[in-house]
Formats: sequence, structure tokens, C-alpha cells
Amino acid sequence: MMLSKVLLFSLLSLLLVLIPAAKTAGSSFIYAACFPSRYPPNSPFQSSLDSVLTSIANAASQSSYASFAAGNDSSSPPGSAAYGLFQCRADLSSGECSACVQSAVGQVGLLCPNAYSASLQLDGCLLRYADEDFAGKLDTTVVYKKCSPERSAGDGGEFFRRRDDVLGDLGSGQEYFRVSSSGAVEGYAQCVGGLSSGDCTACLSEAVERLRNACGPALAADLFLQQCYARYWTSGYYPGAADAAGYTDDDIGRTVAIIVGILAGVALLVVFISFMKKAC
Repeated sequence: MMLSKVLLFSLLSLLLVLIPAAKTAGSSFIYAACFPSRYPPNSPFQSSLDSVLTSIANAASQSSYASFAAGNDSSSPPGSAAYGLFQCRADLSSGECSACVQSAVGQVGLLCPNAYSASLQLDGCLLRYADEDFAGKLDTTVVYKKCSPERSAGDGGEFFRRRDDVLGDLGSGQEYFRVSSSGAVEGYAQCVGGLSSGDCTACLSEAVERLRNACGPALAADLFLQQCYARYWTSGYYPGAADAAGYTDDDIGRTVAIIVGILAGVALLVVFISFMKKAC
């Protein structure tokens, strides 16, 4: 009976996390990366991580980027240091940023339970933590790549010219958040805060070239490196202009309906088990 209650509580918690996330601008899921090593429950690292995640959740309403550390001083026990950061897409309002980060904080423990290192990228924000300091260090490791299955039709090279114009803008300049459009092709790119201007340019230049080579004639493509990302798409490719990931109200309704149905089934199972125990 205790296990059934725990399962029901976990699913209810997941529902409470997913429903607000589905309705929040920029909260569509892109990827999660979880380090395989796991920390033991109630360990010093968990205490430090809880402190870092709390600081992140509180700071998201005040800024679009911040990094934190806990348990990294000389008085802390070995193995307790935790480091974390968040970053919001620069075009989100402070309220949208805060809501996106709150959603990410609520989901990361469910997606990467007890992981020593994890990254969660939503459409509008990034949450990342680890047991070693990574903030401000250039790292161009590819963590996520997506090329649309739809390809450019024969248009005399117009799509490629427009796409290359956009990618050229995204791969050059000094800005940490870059937006470009050319004809029907649009795109944006962003570096994680803490990088130097030179490292940001180097990161985005590499992201753009890898994106161009990896996805060829794809009408939409995303490439996320550890410290920056670049995305482009053809106008109209993504349904829902407010959110590049393209979730519609119908998609959200179906997702919530499925989750509610699962919860109802679990609740009935708990009631049935309780009745059978009393009967026996």
C-alpha cells in the first residue's frame, strides 16, 4: 500500500510539473542529458545541489543568467561541491524566464534522478548543474542535433542562399544573442553567459559550420553545443509563431488528457488494492 501511495504521489507531482510547463512560453522540451553516476540520497552533495537549485529558482525573476556554487569551501566535506547555472533566451520577459526556469527546476530531478551532472534544455531556458565548475569554460561538445526530415525542393538555390545569409549572421558579431532573417529563412543563436566575447564567437562559428554540414538542405535545424547553440527554420515550418518548438493547444490538451488518464488508472488500482487487503 505504501508503494502505491508513493507511486501515486510521484505521478501527481509529475502532472503538476507538466501542466504549467505546457502552458508556459518557451517551456517546450528539447533535450535532457544525465550523467550516469548517481549520488546517494541525503548525501552532502544532495544538500549542496538543493541549495544551488533553490538559488537558481529564486534568481530567475531578476536576471536571464546566473551561476551558483555550494559546498565548495574549505569547511565543507569532500565531494559536496555543486555548481549550477541557468540561462533564458534573451527575448523572453522576466516573468517568462522565471516560469521557464521554475519548470526546468521541477523537471530535472524527475528526468535525471540523483545524477551528479545534468543539463535540461527547454525552448526558452537552460538549466545545468555538475559536481565540478564548468561556468565560463569554452566547451564545443555536441549535446543535441536535430535536422528536419523535410528537405528543400529545387528552387534554383534560393533556399541555400537565404539559409547561408542567416547562418553567416549567426556565426559572426559580438552579441551573445543573435537573431537573423533572410527571405523565408529565420534563425537565432545564443551563447551561455560567462563566456568571454572571443569564446562566444568561436563557439557560435563552430556551431554554425557544424549545423550547415550536418543538416544540408533541411528546412529546419538545431545544433546545441555545451556552451552555445544555433537554430534556423523556414517561415511557416513550425506551427505556432509564439513558440519555435510548435506545440499547439491541441497537442497540450492531448498530453494532459493522457496524463490524467494514467493518474485515474493508478488511483483506481490503489483503491482496488486497498479494498482487497481489507477483504482479506
